[in-house]
Amino acid sequence: MKHSLPISPQFYLTGRQPCPYIEGVFEKKLFTTLDGQQAQSLNDSLSKQGFRRSQNIIYRPNCQNCTQCRSVRILVENYSFSKSEKRILNKNRNIKRYQCAPLATEDQYELFSKYLNERHSGGGMSEMDSFEFSSMIEESNVHTKLYEYYDGNDKLIAVSITDIISDGLSMVYSFFDVDFPKKSLGKFMILDHIEIAKEIGLKHLYLGYLIEDSPKMRYKAQFSPLQYFANGKWQIYGETSKNETENLSELVTRLNPILLPESYKDLD
Repeated sequence: MKHSLPISPQFYLTGRQPCPYIEGVFEKKLFTTLDGQQAQSLNDSLSKQGFRRSQNIIYRPNCQNCTQCRSVRILVENYSFSKSEKRILNKNRNIKRYQCAPLATEDQYELFSKYLNERHSGGGMSEMDSFEFSSMIEESNVHTKLYEYYDGNDKLIAVSITDIISDGLSMVYSFFDVDFPKKSLGKFMILDHIEIAKEIGLKHLYLGYLIEDSPKMRYKAQFSPLQYFANGKWQIYGETSKNETENLSELVTRLNPILLPESYKDLD
């Protein structure tokens, strides 16, 4: 028996859970799965509507009484490196970048574990074992690349899991060696991804969620020009953005149906 694939994805809502970024706040997530031949097109469509991929799930916050999470992207075409950013690029000029297939290695896991222990101890990912780490790296039904960064001694010091979508790069998750704070490796990877996007002619670099009340997540506001997604459109991020609310009750209405390419409509 043949079964027709759904033209529109099925969305689900998680239960209420403590927010990992803001104390005393509870979160819910709206999500769907990235499966089958439409996975890349769905990842494209939803990334452009403020969603974030995690393995074969793509989600966005759908919290009551809180719209702190702002999906943000850098406008690559108009980006000009500041003096401080040029200094970061210059002091890391000996770092070599390699584009790899999304395959997990022991060196990556060792670096990842060290990063979590120092930066996110006690967080939701801090107890990930090597098998869960491999799943995070390798479970992708979309166009994903791994960027590895090595120092002058050929030591792995930073990694970024990066999706390639039709209008930009999306930095899904990155981690780095915390023993080199003066290198600003986290910021360096973002600046380097701006250069990658320019090299391949893409307009945006998606950074995930900016959260003003979370010290770990507000650093993304340092980059400019920066856009955030709210109420169905991308707009320039600035001081007034912090106070804007989003009508989440209209979210599913905007998302359903999501138009996929014509080739998916008649599959059986």
